[in-house]
Amino acid sequence: MSTAAILANPASGKDIRRLVAHGSVFDNQEKVRMVRRLILGLEQAGVEQILYMPDAYGIVPRALNAISPSIPVRPVEMPMKNTQQDTVQAAGIMETLGVDVMVVLGGDGTSRAVCKGTTRVPLLPLSTGTNNVFPFMVEATVAGLAAGLVGSGRLPLDQACFRSCMFDILIDGEPVDVALVDAAVYGDVFMASRAIWDMSKVPRLFLTRCRADAIGLSAVGGALRHIEPDDPHGLALTLDDSAEQRVTATIAPGMFANVGIGDVRDMQPGEVFPIDLSPCIIAVDGEREVEIRRGRHAAVRLRTDGPWVVSVSRSMELARKGGFFVKQSSGNRGE
Repeated sequence: MSTAAILANPASGKDIRRLVAHGSVFDNQEKVRMVRRLILGLEQAGVEQILYMPDAYGIVPRALNAISPSIPVRPVEMPMKNTQQDTVQAAGIMETLGVDVMVVLGGDGTSRAVCKGTTRVPLLPLSTGTNNVFPFMVEATVAGLAAGLVGSGRLPLDQACFRSCMFDILIDGEPVDVALVDAAVYGDVFMASRAIWDMSKVPRLFLTRCRADAIGLSAVGGALRHIEPDDPHGLALTLDDSAEQRVTATIAPGMFANVGIGDVRDMQPGEVFPIDLSPCIIAVDGEREVEIRRGRHAAVRLRTDGPWVVSVSRSMELARKGGFFVKQSSGNRGE
């Protein structure tokens, strides 16, 4: 039985960048409406059942109040802590239950939490966060259709999806965390509100991808290079306020930073980049997460075996070429 999963983060789209920048609040009622359309798209594509991560707001149950899908939509049983760990645990449970595709509603941090739970199940990340480099800004109905075509087995995984790169964060040679888009060394010892907006405290920046139209820390690299998520290399930057070369980057909604660029290096898969600062904090995908205590040795390593990501454009084009949306009438045509 083909199964899709929905993991919707009720906390996404509400962080401190609404105060220090000009980010919009993405309220949970809008997520309810998105999930409603998502379910209809999954159903139309031929998915036979949908599982979902429960949450305190009840996003999926509220979505079901206004629709009556013909397929079962059920929560998974799991203890709830109302923390990021719920998403990590839910993703792992979905893999164990044999889910064929996951649709994730949130920002970069939510997708990262899913990938800490599993990178084996294809996912389609839908943007409902602040800095959204990993998730897609796409209509939920179409996203559900694309994810459903992959999850129901109607489209081949290797053509409808791409394999994204990611980072391992190492402490004393051992992996302790991951990043999907960026890892930034933050020259402070306080987690505080986690989000980063003061670039003067960032001496090193590592990117799995970057492009000029990105937002967030990857926009710094995007002023210099264009790297797609499945390109087998990354970018390591040394930031230096005294450097002659400077770039302007959109690091948050309505917020620009003028950043001095020192050393620029390509990152190859498996190559370890030591971090020569201790103590410090490493921010992953825009949020301060990993504390490096004095005397510990941190590093960043690029890997190419990240999550399979459903490409909406590829999936829909494959479906068009396969004639999935066209039906011929069987009635009499006359002569």
